[in-house]
Amino acid sequence: MKHLGILAHSSEGAALCFRAFCLEGFRELGAYDHPDVTMDCIPLARCMPAWEAGDHQEVRATLAVSAERVARAGADFFICPDNSAHIALELPGPDFALPGLHIAEVVADRAARAGRRRLGVLGTRFTMEGPVYPRALGSRGIVAEIPDADDRATVHRIIMDELVHGVVKDDSRAAYVGVIERLAARGCDAVALVCTEIPLLVTPDVSPLPTLDSTRLLARAAFEVAVGQQPWPTWRGGPIAG
Repeated sequence: MKHLGILAHSSEGAALCFRAFCLEGFRELGAYDHPDVTMDCIPLARCMPAWEAGDHQEVRATLAVSAERVARAGADFFICPDNSAHIALELPGPDFALPGLHIAEVVADRAARAGRRRLGVLGTRFTMEGPVYPRALGSRGIVAEIPDADDRATVHRIIMDELVHGVVKDDSRAAYVGVIERLAARGCDAVALVCTEIPLLVTPDVSPLPTLDSTRLLARAAFEVAVGQQPWPTWRGGPIAG
């Protein structure tokens, strides 16, 4: 089995993905068993000024440090359980120290296999208004639909003020349900939870639309690579062909 490295950017999403990865092992390999995994977490606070300034190269450089660390710890490949971070990861730059899986490619592949045609996209404002999901979904003939400006502000605020701090509120869940209902009214046939903290708040049983949980989809994809069920990744950061 191969050794997974997790590049944590936000602690809550990365912790949920780490746990989901281990649970995949328990289910398929037996009690207490999973592929080796190492997680590196540079505090998000160090990148927030760069995010607010739109300096995505600085974010990429920080994540490259995490990649170096997990590679030195023996990891064979990486994942980054942060959708917004992939805006930075997709930028041109030096190859990362080891190959990795791209979260939007994992989500888009699952959406395509499920026959989705118009997918609501919920995440930070960086992700909702950014290029990653329109590219990944569009390359598979799927429309990426984002909430209107007021709903985007609500979704982003709840992520940054609550979810990344481990705060889960019933009124925030209700607000997200309302956002998803409005996306359904615009013709979406599913909703992508493409902030890795959102599954802490929105579960399939409360969502008005079928959900694509980027956190658990990435964990499953990483497990399949680690045990040899899926091809070895070759991406080391940088642009993804459309």
